[in-house]
Amino acid sequence: MSTDSEIIRRARDSPTHFGELYDRHASAIYRYAARRAGGFAADDVTSETFLVAWEQLESYDLGRDDARPWLFGIATNLLRQYHRAEAKILRVAAKSAAREAMADDSDRIAAAVDAKVATGRIARALNGMAAIDRETLLLYAWADLTYEGIALAMDVPVGTVRSRLNRARQTLRSQFNLEPSETENPHGRPATAPRNA
Repeated sequence: MSTDSEIIRRARDSPTHFGELYDRHASAIYRYAARRAGGFAADDVTSETFLVAWEQLESYDLGRDDARPWLFGIATNLLRQYHRAEAKILRVAAKSAAREAMADDSDRIAAAVDAKVATGRIARALNGMAAIDRETLLLYAWADLTYEGIALAMDVPVGTVRSRLNRARQTLRSQFNLEPSETENPHGRPATAPRNA
């Protein structure tokens, strides 16, 4: 199987090969964009990400076999344009959860209310973070990038990524009254930002 850099090298000479890069990574970019800005923006962000990637194809460092950090970096920059919409979605989710949290004897409805309340608390916690910390956390939790991949995506040193994730974890700890060990699993990944949220 070809590496991303091999596909990009071929695409520079023959544009038809660029479709291979799109086929390989478009669904991951779409899922990330949908989680960050909602379905209304995901199509646009995905399309724009690959348009920008095509325009910047000549500047891609062919020494990097995995193009995901590069593509997620482009997507994150585009998502900054949708930041206001993202903040609005989080505020609406928090308000909706508070309105729908009503007592009921049914276990099924009680579980649904608990889930709504938890979603609202998570939405408020994410909305309360600095945008740059939230972006870093979501690249880690939803895009499944390593610290190094996030550093490449955001064009910052790995130490900066670690600092931002630490601040995000502290925010989650304070919002949920957790001990430090409760916000990380044994592998150091945040436990309170589920990948399938």
